[in-house]
Amino acid sequence: MPPVSYATDYHAPVLSHTVLKYLVTDMNGLYVDATAGGGGHIAAILSVLSPKGRVVAVDRDAEATRTVESRFTDELKRKQLTLFEEKFSNLETLIEEYCPINGLLLDLGVSSHQLDSASRGFSHRQSAPLDMRMGRNMSFTAADIVNGFSEEALSDILYSRGEEPRARKISRAIIAKRPVETTSALARIVRGAVPTRQESRAVARTFQALRISVNEELSELAQVLESSARMVAEGGRMVVISYHSLEDRMVKRMLRDGVLEGEPKRDLYGNRLVPWKPLTRRPVTPDAAEIAANRRSRSAKLRAGIRCSFPGSSENEVK
Repeated sequence: MPPVSYATDYHAPVLSHTVLKYLVTDMNGLYVDATAGGGGHIAAILSVLSPKGRVVAVDRDAEATRTVESRFTDELKRKQLTLFEEKFSNLETLIEEYCPINGLLLDLGVSSHQLDSASRGFSHRQSAPLDMRMGRNMSFTAADIVNGFSEEALSDILYSRGEEPRARKISRAIIAKRPVETTSALARIVRGAVPTRQESRAVARTFQALRISVNEELSELAQVLESSARMVAEGGRMVVISYHSLEDRMVKRMLRDGVLEGEPKRDLYGNRLVPWKPLTRRPVTPDAAEIAANRRSRSAKLRAGIRCSFPGSSENEVK
């Protein structure tokens, strides 16, 4: 089966068959896709569930939820699919009545539709207002950061959330050209502030940093990861697809240590109290065929874990 078999014009889901391999263990189970997007992974999950199986989908983007509503009209009517328009940081409250669930999927990052819609301001390839909001009901945009933050604050964002080594120089160049009103204008400024061979990466890192900041993506991810063990049943699965190292490190840490900061919890005997057993020693990445079909999948990294009953360190080694 081709790697983008669940794709639509809205979005091509990444690693969909790998998601099914690690996520779905009970055809009658309840699974949550907390990053619904265009519904590609929803379609994949529903395709292997029995009529008794159910999916709960969440997305903060109204365009995404409208797409899911039109794509899965029958499934919504018969309540095999339930849909929420909300941030996934609120997931534990949203699905309280459904818990514990059999599996949780997080496909992080930006959808193809968001990147291709010029008005959304996510991409530098099309000139558009500096927006980058994943939820259009938000008032804070990338323009507010670019034109309102101090050099120090802007530099910190580019360095900490874009991992851009020339953050200070880029920030200084941006401030000198204010007001910066469009994505294309911002991209030109960034290119002019770095060596030619670094232009593409610097622009990508700058746009990533701004998008992460506007949407508070790292704090959103932290909240859902920290609540994940309370939502997923013993023996259930969590699958996360990330697209940059900041996210991947957080996911790896949660699956390995059960916490995002500090030392893992331990019992009175010193045993690690980690609620997850990693199922992937290293992240799974798309193969050459999938990357050829969907070039945007090339940076994807999938990690998966199983919800443990007893988190002893010897039992949690990856086989």
